[in-house]
Amino acid sequence: MSKHVRLTMAQALTRWLAMQRVEVNGVELPYFAGMWAIFGHGNVAGMGEALAGMEDALPTYRAHNEQGMAHAAIAFAKASRRRRAMACTTSIGPGATNMVTAAALAHVNRLPVLFLPGDVYASRRPDPVLQQVEDFADATVSANDCFRPVSRYFDRITRPNQIIDALPRAMTVLTDPALCGPVTLALCQDVQAEAFDYPESFFAPRLWRPRRMRPDRAELATLVEAVRAARAPLIVAGGGVLYSEAEAVLADLAARTGIPIAETQAGKGALAWDHRQALGSVGVTGTSAANAAAEAADLIIGVGTRLQDFTTGSRRLFAGKRLIQINIAAPDAIKQGAEAVVGDAGETLEALAEALADWQVDAAWRNANRATVAEWNAAWEVATAPSNALPSDAQVIGAVWRQAGDDATVVCAAGGLPGELHKLWRSHRPGGYHVEYGFSCMGYEVAGGLGVKMADPARDVYVMVGDGSYLMLNSELATSVMLGRKIIVILLDNRGYGCINRLQQGTGGRPFNNLLADAAHETLPDIDFAAHARSLGAAAEKVGGIAELEAALDRAKQSPKSYVIVIDTDPAITTEAGGHWWDVAVPEVSARPEVQAARRDYENRIDGGRT
Repeated sequence: MSKHVRLTMAQALTRWLAMQRVEVNGVELPYFAGMWAIFGHGNVAGMGEALAGMEDALPTYRAHNEQGMAHAAIAFAKASRRRRAMACTTSIGPGATNMVTAAALAHVNRLPVLFLPGDVYASRRPDPVLQQVEDFADATVSANDCFRPVSRYFDRITRPNQIIDALPRAMTVLTDPALCGPVTLALCQDVQAEAFDYPESFFAPRLWRPRRMRPDRAELATLVEAVRAARAPLIVAGGGVLYSEAEAVLADLAARTGIPIAETQAGKGALAWDHRQALGSVGVTGTSAANAAAEAADLIIGVGTRLQDFTTGSRRLFAGKRLIQINIAAPDAIKQGAEAVVGDAGETLEALAEALADWQVDAAWRNANRATVAEWNAAWEVATAPSNALPSDAQVIGAVWRQAGDDATVVCAAGGLPGELHKLWRSHRPGGYHVEYGFSCMGYEVAGGLGVKMADPARDVYVMVGDGSYLMLNSELATSVMLGRKIIVILLDNRGYGCINRLQQGTGGRPFNNLLADAAHETLPDIDFAAHARSLGAAAEKVGGIAELEAALDRAKQSPKSYVIVIDTDPAITTEAGGHWWDVAVPEVSARPEVQAARRDYENRIDGGRT
């Protein structure tokens, strides 16, 4: 006869989470590294009591903002290459909906995180409760329904026994390489506290192994035949290369065959920047070398990329070329008319390397790419060289890169910085580049840096953030100090949203509502970011130029706690070398001649790109 144990639903849920295991580099570890929690009336009694009894097996971390803690959890999962994850619990109402933006970020970037928001009473006994959203046409709706379109799996737990089925389903999604993404289990607050006799077998440890799906033989054969027939093949490495831990296989394949490698934002770092076949970033924020190769290639092989518009130059860069997509997710593998090779990136690249053991690219193709890389390296030196003028983003990036060291990780998310970093940051090894640009979420940076540091405490973490993004969400800087997880923040103050200001003017618009000087104001704010950072417990200083920045970076390295360095930058300057056209629709009708001219140019580009 099976044995049972009587627990509340919340107690059973936390106990089950603590028993899920994974193997990382030969070491068995808990899959869930901890629970982020901000308690409120919808979770403090049930989940709060349960977590207080699980501190050793499932650590609980207190945050200052629900979106921020979710960003930290997501960054932890990305830095862990999706092998491990964290969970987040909140109250109902604003506590829950504060995480919806983060859920969308995780969904876009295919990253695992478990959301456990409190929900209304399943019994409806005190209906409507505080913070309840009332839909007069549908009594079953709650604020947590906002999570449905941005969750890979959603469930509402209305009876305590339902987690027996719901939790394994959640883990299947979190750990599956094709389905991977956010899971939401909305926990009705009365059900959290209800007891049930759970079978003891439910809490047995379980080891979840990553699935390595091999490619179909026919699809692989098509790929091999295409490569052998190609004059100028190009591989575009996406995030799937890193999540499959296939970077060594990719580097060996490139070295032996001579196939050049370009990288997406998510795939950057899959190849060391100085590898003989490395071309750097591709697309709208690509290097001149990678984009020249994409334009000249007769075969594009995408590996683990979802081919978003920044990668493809709004579908123009790869137009008219044969495109083959290696991807674990079939819907990604067929995008933009690609021929699909559905399978794990590592398994597929290994099979491809074996089939190409006696094959190499033409010397002319290899030499052409080496020449363009040399030209790009010269442009890189010019862009990142310090000067006595108000520094550009590129010059700041150059200074941070020179000081950071081979094992550091740079973190960024939104604005102009991700584009400059994609072009200019030189990754020494995987994990050194962590830029959230699938959702381009302002406010990710500081919290994301904390999550990266929690995933790999031995690495120095450099967070590069603009003043606009810092002002949106900075409170987890205090959490990093509280937890003793040191991050170094370089805050580039261009006094507004400089990237969008440039885009606004580039499409014919007048400067309006982006830079602080162009927004409605009685008095321009004089924000002391260094004083603000110190008020959150960090060490901080403001520097006057690149030389002072480099000296401050040395001090930051020696600091025992999180350190913020503020530097004023020029909002108008961006790296002109490299890049590609990006489809941003311009108004058909406007009184401004500049907009009219921009519209004519836009229409010419659209017409010229039709196939």
